[in-house]
Amino acid sequence: MNACLRRLNRRRAALLRALGLEAAALRLLDRLCKQAPEDACSHAQRLQLLALAGAWPAALADSACVLAHRPGHAANWFNHGYLLQQVERWAEADEAFVRAIRLDPQMDRAWYGLALVRICQGRLHEAAQALARNTALQPLSPHGWYQLARVQLDLQQPEAASQTLRRLQAFEPRVAQQLERDTGLAVPVTP
Repeated sequence: MNACLRRLNRRRAALLRALGLEAAALRLLDRLCKQAPEDACSHAQRLQLLALAGAWPAALADSACVLAHRPGHAANWFNHGYLLQQVERWAEADEAFVRAIRLDPQMDRAWYGLALVRICQGRLHEAAQALARNTALQPLSPHGWYQLARVQLDLQQPEAASQTLRRLQAFEPRVAQQLERDTGLAVPVTP
C-alpha cells in the first residue's frame, strides 16, 4: 500500500473515531499496521485508541514501534512513559520521562509524569524537585501544586506544604479544600 493511500486511510480512521466508531477505526488501523509495519503514524494513531481502551500491552507495542522510527520526538517518549506508568513498570517509565525531558526540558507534563513515577519509587526528594519544575513551567495547574504539597508533607516539611497550599488557594480554592480534606493540612485564608 503506498504512502498516499495509507494517509487517506489514517484520515478515515480519524473520522471514524470522531464519529464514535472506535472499533471500526481500530480495525482499519490494525490492517494498516499489518500491511506497513514501518508506518509510525498508523501505530501512533492506533496506540491512542488502544490506550483509551486500557489495552496497555498492545499500546506499548505500538509505542515501541513509534519510538523505533521517531526516537527524537519528546512527545513519543512522554507517551511511552505514560504507558509504562500504567503497567507499573516504574524504572522504565522513569527512563522514558527523562528522555522526553532531555529532548524538551520545557515539557511540563513530562516533569509531572516523572514526579509521579518517583513518588511510586519512594524517591520523594527527586519527586519534589520534578514537581517544582512542573509548577514553574505550569504555574496554574492545580495537579502539580497538589502533589507537591503531599510530597512535602511526606518529607516532613509542613511549613513548605502550608506555603504550597496558600499558593493553591490563591487560584484554585476547590483543589486546596480537597488537599486540606485529604491531608488534614489547614491554613487559614487571609482576607
